[in-house]
Amino acid sequence: MTKQFEIIEKEILYSGFFRMEKYRFKHTLYAGGWSSEISRELFVRGSCVAVLLYDPDADKVILIEQFRAGAILQPDRAWLIEIVAGAIEDGETAKEVAYRESLEEAGCEIQELFVINEFYTTPGGASERITLFCGKVDSTHIGGIHGLDHEDEDILVRAVDFDKAYEMVESNEIESAISIIAIQWLALNKQKLKNKWL
Repeated sequence: MTKQFEIIEKEILYSGFFRMEKYRFKHTLYAGGWSSEISRELFVRGSCVAVLLYDPDADKVILIEQFRAGAILQPDRAWLIEIVAGAIEDGETAKEVAYRESLEEAGCEIQELFVINEFYTTPGGASERITLFCGKVDSTHIGGIHGLDHEDEDILVRAVDFDKAYEMVESNEIESAISIIAIQWLALNKQKLKNKWL
């Protein structure tokens, strides 16, 4: 099968902090031929970065907590526990954003950094693609309230023992998918990472 698709029409429905576009398209089918015309709205987010900040000496991860509009329909759970993340702006590389966001959101200076993986978060309706990094940090003096005032950020930062962070995933205290993926990755790769960094 030759995989092909054809965009018949694209319309911008809304352009603000985010953008909503509407597409009419068709694509080839596994059984042969083409699909009928399909209409879908697409939430355009662009490329983003997330950083699992880890201190291998203390076996701690840096977690942040902030109000999230995406969780507003669950008022008692609207403050989410996450890892550092941010959008890639024009002219920036994913790596530059990882360093910048770690300082802005958590006050962390990254000592070493590498890519864990790249993936779409919700490809059924959003364009967001994440580059997930792991960054080595010293958690000794990490904590407090961070973020940029002009971006209306109010971010609580804490260094948490890895075992506690993993327990927070298992107990559903951490509900953000990117953070869950990162902490589960660390559970599988922690010893290898310690061998590399210690």
